[in-house]
This record gives sequence, structure tokens and C-alpha cells, in this order.
Amino acid sequence: MDLDRWLFQPFLDDTFPLPLCAPFTTAQAVREGVPRRWLSELVSAGLLRHPVKGCYLSSHLPDDVATRAACLRLVVPEDAVVVDRHAGWLHGAEMLLRPNEHLDALPIAMYLPAGRGRLRNKLADSGERTFLPEDLTEVEGVRATTVLRTALDLGRQRWPEPALTALDALHRLGVFTIDELVAEVDRFTGMRWVTTLRLVAPHTDGRSQSGGETVIRWRWKHLPLPSPTPQVEVRNAGRVAFIDVGVETTRFGCEFDGEEFHTEDEDREHDQTRRAWLDEDADWVIKPVTTKEVYRGDGLLDAILVEGFKEAIQRVRRRTAA
Repeated sequence: MDLDRWLFQPFLDDTFPLPLCAPFTTAQAVREGVPRRWLSELVSAGLLRHPVKGCYLSSHLPDDVATRAACLRLVVPEDAVVVDRHAGWLHGAEMLLRPNEHLDALPIAMYLPAGRGRLRNKLADSGERTFLPEDLTEVEGVRATTVLRTALDLGRQRWPEPALTALDALHRLGVFTIDELVAEVDRFTGMRWVTTLRLVAPHTDGRSQSGGETVIRWRWKHLPLPSPTPQVEVRNAGRVAFIDVGVETTRFGCEFDGEEFHTEDEDREHDQTRRAWLDEDADWVIKPVTTKEVYRGDGLLDAILVEGFKEAIQRVRRRTAA
């Protein structure tokens, strides 16, 4: 076996001793003579993915529910329930995994019903949890919390922004309504961080396409500005664009330039062309912000939103006076 040879190929070939059409475990790889260090290098090179702790698969395999379930079946005990972020990921809300978790997967959130103890291994972030029968489902042979129960669990976090980010991601799957979510909150009265869930649940909106957009919307709602809408549609002269977060009446919007889709030269050129059209032809004020601006805690994002809104109001006055 030759690691260097594999690293200089676009994909792994049949010289790789592990299956290329299905996931495999770390233990399987070691038994076949592929050490953990090689696995890490193959993940870094983009030839393997490492979606959950203890499991790897060829990068050419689709990232769909069936593949995700196949990964979990390798490492999850039959009587365990996959919960929280990994349950959401299994259902299709991929943004619930943390940035770069495919490079250094964290323990899988697996709980047992109350009275059954906890799993004690390095693969699991485990404990006991009380479930109603309707809280549980099976996805491709893996027991997991339903999308709604997963939302109710992930909405109970200390801080509102990550809680709402999770709720938005799960609501986008189209499985539950906001009314259904809110109606379930009182089930958890007295539990840790239920006050956060009660605060953010009514503001859930699956139209947000990223965590950054959710944070922008949440911060905006707490400013003395008109309430924002996610994914505002703009049409002008036969062209259409969707603004991440905005107010149509004043033609002001804020867009989140995350690293995944806005860092390459081609991405920047597309953003510049699109925003020039929004500015000059559609007469919108657009304020782009990056991860550093959205997630810092010094009020910079608030200031950007307020200044952008003032600029938009000035344009409204000019249009009215013309």
C-alpha cells in the first residue's frame, strides 16, 4: 500500500483495501493495514469523509440520508437513540454539524431511555433522556428523535442565537409548523434552558439559509428598525435576486458572506456584479457582512445594520422627492 500514490489521485481506486461503496470503521481500517494517521491525511486531501466519530467513507459517495444512516449503523448500538445535532443531520439538516466537523468528528450524541444508564465509550456523548413514544422514529434502520423532538431539544441551549439557528435549520425540512413547535414547549417546563426555547421558538423561520443569516435576523429584531424578512425576492427588468435578510418597503438588506460560498475569486466577482445591479438598477442598499462581523460581540453588526438602514431611508426620501 502506498499513501503517496493515493494522495496524488482524484479518487481512491481498487488498490485501497477498504470498501469504496460503503462506510467503514476506524477499526476496520486498522485491521486492513491503514493506520489512523493515513486516514487523517486522506480526509485532509478530500479523498475520504469523516462524518461521525469512528466512521469514514469515500468522498465520492453521496451525502444523503441513506449514506448517513449507513454510517451511524456502524457505530450506534441498537438500543441507543441518536439525538440533538446528529439526529438533525441524519434527518437532512446538515448545517447542524459544526464547521469542519468532517475533519475532526465529535462524539455522536446517543442517549438511552431513562433508567437505562448511559453509553460509556469514546464514540458517544451519552446520558439518559425521557422520551414519549411519539418522540422517536427510525431512519434507515437507525433509532433517532423525530425532527420536532430534535428541535425541542436543540432549542434548549443557553444562548438564543445557536438555539434559533438549530430551529431554523430543522424547520426548513418542512416537517413541523411553528404553531406545533410552540405548543410543545410547556412539556419541558422546569428543564434547563427551556426559557431560551420559549423565547426563540415563535421566531423560527426555515427560510434562513445559514446560521449567519439567522444571527443577523435575530440581532436585527432587537434594534429599533422595521422587522426583517429572510430571503426577500427582488425583481427588476427581468432579473431576480433573493436578499438574505431585508425590508422591502425601505429596500434595505444585509447579506451574509460565509466562507464556503464567498471566498473564491469567482464568488467575489459574482457578488460584485449582483450587488452592483441591486444598487444601481433595483435601488437597494445592501450591506454584506462576514463571519467575523456576525459572530463578534462588540456591537459591530448592530452598527452596520443601523447605518445601512439610515442610508436606505435617505434614498427613500430622494425617491419620494423626485
